[in-house]
Amino acid sequence: MPGKTDKSYKNVTDAEIGTIRKPWKGRIKVALVYPNVYHVGMSNLGFQTVYDLLNTLEHVVCERAFLPDENETTSHRIFSIESGKPISAFDIIAFSVSFENDYPNILTIIEKSGLPLLSVDRENPHPLVIAGGVVFFSNPEPVAPFIDCFLIGEAEVILPQFFGTDCLERIAQDKKGCLKTLAQNVPGTYVPQFYTATYYPDGSLEAFEPVCDVPDRVQRRYLADLNSVSTCSAILTPDTTFENTYLIEVGRGCSHGCRFCSAGFVYRPPRFRHHSTIDKCLVQGESMTDRIGLVGAAVTDFPDLNKLCGHAFEKEIRISFSSLRADALSPELLSILRQSKTKTATIAPDAGSERMRKVINKGITEDDIINAAEILVDGGIPNLKLYFMVGLPTEAMDDVEAIVSLCKKIKHRFLKSSRARKRIGEITVSLNCFVPKPFTPFQWVAMDEVQTLKKKIKKDKEGLKRVANVRVHSDVPRWAYIQALLSRGDRKVAQILLLANKNSGNWPKTLKESPVNPDFYIYRERAIDEQFPWEFIDNGINKSFLKKEYERALQEKTSPPCPMESCHICGVCDPNFP
Repeated sequence: MPGKTDKSYKNVTDAEIGTIRKPWKGRIKVALVYPNVYHVGMSNLGFQTVYDLLNTLEHVVCERAFLPDENETTSHRIFSIESGKPISAFDIIAFSVSFENDYPNILTIIEKSGLPLLSVDRENPHPLVIAGGVVFFSNPEPVAPFIDCFLIGEAEVILPQFFGTDCLERIAQDKKGCLKTLAQNVPGTYVPQFYTATYYPDGSLEAFEPVCDVPDRVQRRYLADLNSVSTCSAILTPDTTFENTYLIEVGRGCSHGCRFCSAGFVYRPPRFRHHSTIDKCLVQGESMTDRIGLVGAAVTDFPDLNKLCGHAFEKEIRISFSSLRADALSPELLSILRQSKTKTATIAPDAGSERMRKVINKGITEDDIINAAEILVDGGIPNLKLYFMVGLPTEAMDDVEAIVSLCKKIKHRFLKSSRARKRIGEITVSLNCFVPKPFTPFQWVAMDEVQTLKKKIKKDKEGLKRVANVRVHSDVPRWAYIQALLSRGDRKVAQILLLANKNSGNWPKTLKESPVNPDFYIYRERAIDEQFPWEFIDNGINKSFLKKEYERALQEKTSPPCPMESCHICGVCDPNFP
């Protein structure tokens, strides 16, 4: 086994159930890295899914690595947790990334591994550095100079084909040739070095073109039939957000078409698994724990949710949900929430006024929200969490004040129901800054300035600070600013990431010294015909459809949900899109 084992590395696998260990000899060695600490990474079902998928391939051995905790004695190097080997000893370092704010951690991990940060500076026999995850379905460009190869699409489809390519066996001898073979033969494979960008004098993108014989556009791969695979926890551990909870994915995507939501568009068409498929996962989960977490962008839209809840109720299983749609609460769902001893339920009105909910195409009314609060409290759920955004397109101060008004109305109904049960719970209001995302109808809009967001948050906090049993938590606008930079940037933003890494994560200093103007990517409304840095990715969605949805938003018009079956509205279900 190559490399030296770090014998002082804390063996976190002792508390795990399901850890996979395979011999290295004769296999492609992959270090699967989540660019955050163990607790965060192991709470991510997508990361666990990739770990399990790679290890089902006989010729591959996959081990995990994470960003070290600040107090970790081995923080000067990055090791896998299965064997304690440095990730630089692996053939491939594979980053699984879900959030833009983890981009700086990618650089930290590459640097701590003793590898050059830039792909162009890594030569044989350095490991191949690849990356995948939902965040790259939208825009990989800000980190493109650091990654040899991106896998754009769902792991179940792309991983077997990528790792089934013979050229990986000669990656150490001919990295560029192997990458070209992969880019030509494995749809969804994006190799940044094979593409070049040119810009207009104002900094906007003029052209993005291949420099060799590779596809002009990169197809986002998706799994048409979710029932062909099960997506469940591979490992149980107490050290996650969902302690010893067996996670089951019920579906991907969301049919409601909220115009701010990236997942609602890049995961089109929405897909759900059959009840029988979920039932098999339940049986497997029951053998390991009594805690089940259902995962999906729209869990309450799962067609067989009531049947699933009935099964769980009979088995006395505790089921948790990430959030509940206000217009989708059933008696069966409330029964399972009670049995699961749920103390807090989350509802996402997203906006305070009816006008703003039309702009974002939320699809629920004020009555839906208030009635949901009452139903939950009457059903024995004492605490509520309400999720709102500030800074949404066309938002006025009246819309911001409407958040206060709606919360007070919810509190009134909440208090009335709580008194009847002789138990008064708490309402937690979460205020989050809107960040425009690629491949959504709001990809053209300018983000609110940081000072404006601070004023809006302050307005809501002051309006609710004297309301008993109501707590308010808020986003940090400066971090939302950085997220917008990393969401909407092009390859020039990599210079900012390099500077942030040099400055040890000191963002105020980095933004002040930046060779690139970050405001260009954040505060600028985009021309309707502008070419975006992410348009080389083919998600199947017609840009004309997103434009139309943007126009309808400005007109305060709603659109119907996705019919979830073949149609020709957005383009994803076009028979020519694979």
